Amino acid sequence: MTAIQIIALIAIYFLVLLIISYFTGKNDSNADFFKAGKKSPWYLVAFGMVGASLSGVTFISVPGWVEASQFSYFQVVLGYLVGYFVVAFVLLPVYYKLNLTSIYEYLHERFGTISHKTGAFFFFVSRVLGAAFRLYLVAIVLQQFVFDDFGIPFEVTVVISILLIWIYTNRGGIKTIVWTDTLQTTFMIAAVILSIVLINRELDWSFSEFLASEEIKQYNKIWFTEDFLARNHFLKSFFGGMFVTICMTGLDQDMMQKNLTCKTLKDAQKNMVSFSFVLVGVTFLFMLLGVLLFIYAKQNGIAIPLMDGSAKTDLLFPEIALNSGLGLALSITFMLGLIAAAYSSADSALTSLTTSFCIDFMNIDEKTEQEQKRIRKQTHIFVSLGLVLVIIAFKYILSSNVIDSLLTVAGYTYGPLLGLFAFGIFTSHKVKDKYVWIVSLLSVSLIAVLANVDTEYFGGYVLGYELLPLNGLLTFIGLWLIREQKVSIAQ
Repeated sequence: MTAIQIIALIAIYFLVLLIISYFTGKNDSNADFFKAGKKSPWYLVAFGMVGASLSGVTFISVPGWVEASQFSYFQVVLGYLVGYFVVAFVLLPVYYKLNLTSIYEYLHERFGTISHKTGAFFFFVSRVLGAAFRLYLVAIVLQQFVFDDFGIPFEVTVVISILLIWIYTNRGGIKTIVWTDTLQTTFMIAAVILSIVLINRELDWSFSEFLASEEIKQYNKIWFTEDFLARNHFLKSFFGGMFVTICMTGLDQDMMQKNLTCKTLKDAQKNMVSFSFVLVGVTFLFMLLGVLLFIYAKQNGIAIPLMDGSAKTDLLFPEIALNSGLGLALSITFMLGLIAAAYSSADSALTSLTTSFCIDFMNIDEKTEQEQKRIRKQTHIFVSLGLVLVIIAFKYILSSNVIDSLLTVAGYTYGPLLGLFAFGIFTSHKVKDKYVWIVSLLSVSLIAVLANVDTEYFGGYVLGYELLPLNGLLTFIGLWLIREQKVSIAQ
């Protein structure tokens, strides 16, 4: 597939998104931008959330990680499943009871202004980094396989990507995204299924023959229970995945904002439960695709693509889809899936960051309607510029697999949110609000120190995804130490 063909495909896809944006953004009100008028059908939100949760990280990085990790990631995914049930039946009732626009308003109701700002700050940092990780992955693919042919710098590629997203989310916000996510999820799932079918056909296998092959046995080990000290031990991966979901979905404005557009709590819970099972199945398909990619690469002498002189397994899927001669159908399928992955995560991140900044930091509810709209639009621009700068920085500082980096960073940034919400929901104590930010920063600092201590001091124990619940526990303990002795009525 040529660079010109890819650009044409992107243009057509973007045109479709603009048409959706035109019809969903006619009102251009803050109510629609932030909550979609609370009229979204639950099944539409559920299907769209699959694409938003998968993103470009799953689409490219999960298949590229199979050789190094085998199917150990599926242990994390099973933890995700349990985490989604916690979100549905513990956190969503709290949010609906208080009729929140930003979920961090709960912290204001429960503890006070400083706690509110602290929680929103950690979300803001978390989501900027998370969205940047996802967009970075897509940008390097577009750079390597499209824009390098035209001599366009990586920085310009990033600016173009963010600009396109800004254009179609500027008016409709979350109302637009609920609908565009549905389209994007469709393309992503179609892409992985068609890719599996087409590569199997090229290898002269049926799907059942592939599953029964000797080649798959080199990659398909799921359960790692032999060495508890290892980073990928089942218990560490499972519980780490559970807490990752509770934090990166249930305590994340990006994901919760879509749920809060449902008409009722029951609709939102049906959305969360149905979405969780679909997500597990689709993620498993991505891992199977990864096995196929490595088998095909070995049989055909395809080397892992290089970026800045280093092998980058994240680029194996695009290399095979676009440059291995498997046909235009696979190339188109891959590019549609990639584009969908790029926009499905980035557009909602841009909207949720705008929402959180307006509600949590700018106190937009206290302004006139005209001022509210002006602040929202200006914030939308500034957040876009911020994402551009962070993505460009990643090109020079990231060295590991992107999904591994994403989950590692989550251990630092979401931990204080986990501790704050857990303390608020499971205890009836107030805290000395002015000290909450200190407790949160100390918790993150301690985790950073622990994560960088040589493993020999822990008897060979390797810290992994359990950094996140440990961070939350440290925050919880810190809040207990600064609690007020007078017991309050829990919210």
